[in-house]
Amino acid sequence: MTISSTFIKSVQDIMRQDAGVDGDAQRISQLTWLLFLKIFDDQETELELMRDGFRSPLPDRLRWRNWATDAEGITGDELLGFVNDDLFPSLKALEADPQRNPRGFVAREVFGDAYNYMKSGQLLRQVINKINEIDFNNRADRHLFNDLYEKILKDLQSAGNAGEFYTPRAVTQFMVDQINPQLGERILDPACGTGGFLACSIEHLKAKRKRVEDDAALQTAVTGVEKKQLPHLLCVTNMMLHGIEVPLQIRHDNTLSRPLIDYGARDMVDVILTNPPFGGTEEPGIEANFPADVRTRETADLFLVLIIELLKHDGRAAVVLPDGTLFGEGVKSRIKEKLLTECNLHTIVRMPNGVFAPYTGIRTNLLFFTKGTPTREVWYYEHPYPAGYKNYSKTKPIRIEEFAPEKAWWGSEAEGFAGRVENEFAWKVNIETLKANGYNLDQKNPHRGEEVSHDPDELLMQYQRLTAEAQAMRDRLKGILANALERQA
Repeated sequence: MTISSTFIKSVQDIMRQDAGVDGDAQRISQLTWLLFLKIFDDQETELELMRDGFRSPLPDRLRWRNWATDAEGITGDELLGFVNDDLFPSLKALEADPQRNPRGFVAREVFGDAYNYMKSGQLLRQVINKINEIDFNNRADRHLFNDLYEKILKDLQSAGNAGEFYTPRAVTQFMVDQINPQLGERILDPACGTGGFLACSIEHLKAKRKRVEDDAALQTAVTGVEKKQLPHLLCVTNMMLHGIEVPLQIRHDNTLSRPLIDYGARDMVDVILTNPPFGGTEEPGIEANFPADVRTRETADLFLVLIIELLKHDGRAAVVLPDGTLFGEGVKSRIKEKLLTECNLHTIVRMPNGVFAPYTGIRTNLLFFTKGTPTREVWYYEHPYPAGYKNYSKTKPIRIEEFAPEKAWWGSEAEGFAGRVENEFAWKVNIETLKANGYNLDQKNPHRGEEVSHDPDELLMQYQRLTAEAQAMRDRLKGILANALERQA
């Protein structure tokens, strides 16, 4: 059987008839916990064939095969009663610890905050029967389902809140390609969302396997942390789809809630790839986990401090950040000073408007840096629109092929990027210039004239920048005036 592109639509159409499911986010949440159990069970079928004496961590009555696979099996109130009164309470209370029963622990964590929203047992049976059409042990089904998984993520994005944007696959692929993770390295996404960077890293590492032992290394290569229940559930499911048998390293937590001084050598990683939430603020008290000079409640800024802290010496990072971080002053300047002092920020790829269209028009930047040596110069590369494009959209998203010029220009970090040359899209700025500008990383392309934008998001960003600059000037004038009055007194 091959999965048709109408699979998710047909499931959603069934759910729309159910009185208990309200909106896209609940439909996706409902679909995802069902998919998790189906994938979990298909994976166990494979493990039973490969490993003598394999036993499921789930009681027999809770295994998908024993209550869901029979199309003529329990339905209506009987099915609803089983799901609400036995399946969910039992999975939430499963006795499992990460060492002795890791698969059981993953199942319990996934269901910790999950809910069954459906009120009709008949409609729930119809959804289950649709899911049973997929065999996740069939290579073709699994490959096609990965594409449909992207559709789930896009639907989730449409239902998301401001600041929660899922990175386009082309951007993720480019960042992973340029960071080039190696087998044996520890890879972290501290704000992993649905696991795009981690899944892409796994596929990147799979191509490097040469020995049987490499498969074992692959199973523990990636670590992710996600504080929201639905993206966490999607991420765990995503990891299983990409061959991670026990996604124990995908934690349901807020990385920022742990005091920075608590992190030690065992927490350090070789590679960080992430798109932290931006435009949002953390709950009161979170900033107290950070040193006084870099305290802020702005999420993206705190993540940048954390990333610098968690990288090993010579560790590499690629991070998506908004323009606001680049030109911001005050705490933002101190964070950028820390970044440029402790790391070599060798490249900033400036993305055009609409990369996250239609969900936000905020301009984004891809920062690439290596910890251990201070920055001497920052190379900028302004990613242009493809010929004939004025913006990206749902129907015309950014594509990996567009990054071919950057890849050809990139060069080798081991050689200090000596082969890089300036062109109409690429230029470099030395550290003295950046220091003199108060660590403002918002450096314009000197090879092109000033362009007038009429984009509302861009105009708002410019307004915020000018307001911040005016406030900084007022504060400086107040200081000068205060000093003059003190001398006269």
